[in-house]
Amino acid sequence: MSPSPLPRSRSSEQGVNAAGVLAFVDALEASDNSPHSMMLLRHGTVVAEGWWAPYSADRLHLLYSLSKSFTSSALGIAVGEGLADLDDTVLQHFPELDAEVTDSRSRAIKIRHVAAMASGHTGERREAALDRDPDNMVRGFLLTPPEEEPGSVFAYNQPCTYSLGAIVMRESGEGLTDYLRTRLLDPLGIGEVAWLRDRSGAELGYSGLHATTDAIARLGQLYLQDGVWEGERLLPEGWVAQATRSQVSNEGFEDHPDWQAGYGFQFWVARHGYRADGAYGQLAIVLPEQGAVLALTTEGSDIHGLMDLAWEHLLPAFEGAGTPEADDALAARMASLTVPPVTGSAEPAEEGWDGFHADGEAGSPLASVALTRDQDGWELLLVSPEEPVTELRVPLGTNGWAVSEPLAAHGKSVPLATSGAWREDGALAVDVAFLETPHTLQLVCDAAAGTVTADWRTEPLHRRGRLSWMRAPRD
Repeated sequence: MSPSPLPRSRSSEQGVNAAGVLAFVDALEASDNSPHSMMLLRHGTVVAEGWWAPYSADRLHLLYSLSKSFTSSALGIAVGEGLADLDDTVLQHFPELDAEVTDSRSRAIKIRHVAAMASGHTGERREAALDRDPDNMVRGFLLTPPEEEPGSVFAYNQPCTYSLGAIVMRESGEGLTDYLRTRLLDPLGIGEVAWLRDRSGAELGYSGLHATTDAIARLGQLYLQDGVWEGERLLPEGWVAQATRSQVSNEGFEDHPDWQAGYGFQFWVARHGYRADGAYGQLAIVLPEQGAVLALTTEGSDIHGLMDLAWEHLLPAFEGAGTPEADDALAARMASLTVPPVTGSAEPAEEGWDGFHADGEAGSPLASVALTRDQDGWELLLVSPEEPVTELRVPLGTNGWAVSEPLAAHGKSVPLATSGAWREDGALAVDVAFLETPHTLQLVCDAAAGTVTADWRTEPLHRRGRLSWMRAPRD
């Protein structure tokens, strides 16, 4: 059964000036962040939406730390069901560790502390926790003593969120996805999701969730509506207010005001409203004063800049309705978005490219690249250095983007798109966009030298960037 679509209307019908939204799109495309998708809602209605080809509305997209806000929602529901209390210690939900965890600060860490990234640790402790126990991050975390008293300092720390998810799974007897499916995802009308799991089989909680832009928008709208959806309360009364207000000061965390306004329960407080936030620009920005939600997926490292652009262009757009002509211009623009393809010649100036082969450099994401041509055009063979070896045989898009879903070594498809062109210096430049992630592999092939260089535009943070895992983990 397909989820019911969100209501749609022209921008002016919801008091939004489409010219301001169009200015935001222009600025977004001119920024260092390559946009993949955008949905803007006001009064629960979609007033602007678009996907930059080759990305599309039905594709899942890796959300990175935006996943944390879904985990926080699971915690809120679990608290409402009496499975946990914010003033419980983490340790009391794992009594088998009681004899091992002897540090007084570790024993004092409460659920509210880890929900607010205030465990008392002064920095990221993911690697330290895994060094102590690679199979049980909660155990490794509790065996890593905090430097300060729990609740006293902010430090962005992945094991905090992992512990929240582990508590929900322990007390409910369900995985995070299954727990959320009946209580949140289905009632919200969110369809397929996929969540990366650790070696124990548990969803990461702090990252790894793959979902559509529509799912991001629905989560943001649920929080804007104080946890109520179509008349049904999905989040306990009072949860949204707690989760989205500053629980502990994060002043000094980053040199930007939207990172220093406070941190709630896995939500960032911002200069305007609050947000769920993932690496490389996966965002759900909730603006209660404006009654609006902005959902974005992008590929870039300047999240500060994304928010600056939103405040500069979108906030004024909520101050007046605009014109029908502006509505039309915005609708036309949003229907024709595309990630710029590689520019250059669609054919090489010199012979010798059919049968090209080159090995990747040491440490490269690719072991080798080969190029052949037949009656259908150019074809790339990308070979990974990982074990088992993954070979992705894909068409080369020389007039835009060519979308394909080659099978990796584990028999699962890896949705991607390629765009390539020959430059004036004779080299072939190729972008390989992995469509369920915010990652693009950029290649430069030199037939004369017999070389290839391969670099990630944004470095993958999971599975060491293995090509076979550049996809939603449906298995």
